[in-house]
Amino acid sequence: MHIISFRILREYAETHADSQEVLSNWYKVATKAKWSNLLEVQQVFPKAEAVGNFTVFNIKGNKYRLIVSIDYEGQLIYIKYILTHAEYDKENWKDDPYF
Repeated sequence: MHIISFRILREYAETHADSQEVLSNWYKVATKAKWSNLLEVQQVFPKAEAVGNFTVFNIKGNKYRLIVSIDYEGQLIYIKYILTHAEYDKENWKDDPYF
């Protein structure tokens, strides 16, 4: 999978240092993956779930949520949001027109 954009992960890790290692590991695994559907994603990340048009990954024991859009045919992952659990629960991100 090609991930757009690593910069978002790097910048988030700079302000949330405890997420750096986990986000880096997620990136390494995802870039090597060749997923064709959510079930294949869940074989590697069992707690990943579909929420609207997005896939949500629990990061660092559910402290953070990584919200992405996956184009399985094009093998692309678009990082949309990284939120704390509290920010995720506010659901403002669900106002996204792609939701």
